[in-house]
Amino acid sequence: MSPSSICINTQTPLVQFLDPGAAATANGTRDGVDLSSLREGIDYRFSPGGVTRMVYPLVRRLLERGVLTEVHWVALNPRAPPVARAGAITLHNVRLDAGRLAGYGEMKEALWSRIHDLEPERPHDDLFWSEAFSEYAFYNRRTAELIRQLDAAHDFDAFYVHDFQQLPVGQMLETLKPKVFRWHIPFDLDPIPPPWRSVLAGYLDSYDAVVVSAAAYARSLAALAPTRKVIRLYPYVDPAEYSRPGPAAVEAACERFGLATGDDVALLVGRMDPVKGQDLAISALSTIAAEYPRLRLVLVGNGSFSGSGSGLGLSKSAAWRARLEEMVRALGLTERVVFTGHVSQSDLDCLYERARFTLLPSVREGFGLVAVESWLHGKPAIITRRAGIAELVHDRENALLFDPSEPGSLAEQMRRLMDDGAGELVARLVRHGRSTSRKCSLAAAERAERAMLEELMEA
Repeated sequence: MSPSSICINTQTPLVQFLDPGAAATANGTRDGVDLSSLREGIDYRFSPGGVTRMVYPLVRRLLERGVLTEVHWVALNPRAPPVARAGAITLHNVRLDAGRLAGYGEMKEALWSRIHDLEPERPHDDLFWSEAFSEYAFYNRRTAELIRQLDAAHDFDAFYVHDFQQLPVGQMLETLKPKVFRWHIPFDLDPIPPPWRSVLAGYLDSYDAVVVSAAAYARSLAALAPTRKVIRLYPYVDPAEYSRPGPAAVEAACERFGLATGDDVALLVGRMDPVKGQDLAISALSTIAAEYPRLRLVLVGNGSFSGSGSGLGLSKSAAWRARLEEMVRALGLTERVVFTGHVSQSDLDCLYERARFTLLPSVREGFGLVAVESWLHGKPAIITRRAGIAELVHDRENALLFDPSEPGSLAEQMRRLMDDGAGELVARLVRHGRSTSRKCSLAAAERAERAMLEELMEA
């Protein structure tokens, strides 16, 4: 593959600006504000989630290898300067006023909810003919127009569009150059209303290839858009980014979060969202709390970009956390459940190190990279059968599986790991889990994504 230039498009930006004033006054060039002139954690932060964990490391690796020579990254970022620089990557930020953001947010949340089958009683049949859809379309049109302007200036070799919020962009680009779309969330035809299907199929048909995270999603997508090239690529992380902190650092972090030396920690890492199943974990803890008086549940995470003050400012995450806190009080678990909110990577490493096991209890999950993180930290994981990563799991070999629709299923798997005789099981889960994590490594992704781009560009 000859060196190439590429334009990436995501909803969630790589960087969220915590202090827009600092960005406005920072030393900039014609290429925009340079992040190296700002303070991470004070002026800006990298967005939590897959954009930072997946897309960014891969782009950096391909730039280092000389596979990519130029990368421009377009994202929704209402509180950011128009252009910023993150090393060799140029970030272009799309802005919308508050009124348009509200309509866009309503539309994309309705899409999210229906595709995850969270509100089956609301058919949403007329969603694509609503006022909110006009704002969603406006945002995608503005994004596509910016990408076309950038293409006129930089002559990209390919476009890589990520996730359902950006789905119409491919149709709006009106170019014959290769376009790849990566669908990160679950894809199951059953919850999708029949009136939506032709609309979604039309958008998907505008791409040269569609990437999904699990074989089941690939089958569903192929049934919806049979003329499209569908590729299954596992999400990935860079193992080099995960450290094993020393005892002193772990003790200091645990003290900050109120964890005592003798506590057994069940760790759940995920944004505050009903789809993540934190309520199932709290309920399971309630079931076994009397049996294991030192077991504590630690919930790490805050809102997504959509719910953050530096993002779209939607209230979903705050409302869900309030509901969970009320649930904890009602069950008498106030001293047994810890809400950490967003934590730094170093603190997260410490919490993984301290955990006895980890939980991925989502009611639906596009993949579940936190399970890979657990394996990299040498911890056994309990994983929902409704996650894409479940297709890589052999129950009681590399993880424990449970069905979130079966009462008591999660609590029973937690008992297995808490029992005194669990040592052999834990050792096996850790050993095989670490081996499985190699399928979701940056090295594996680099080979697969490079091959895909090479095939599309040579077609």
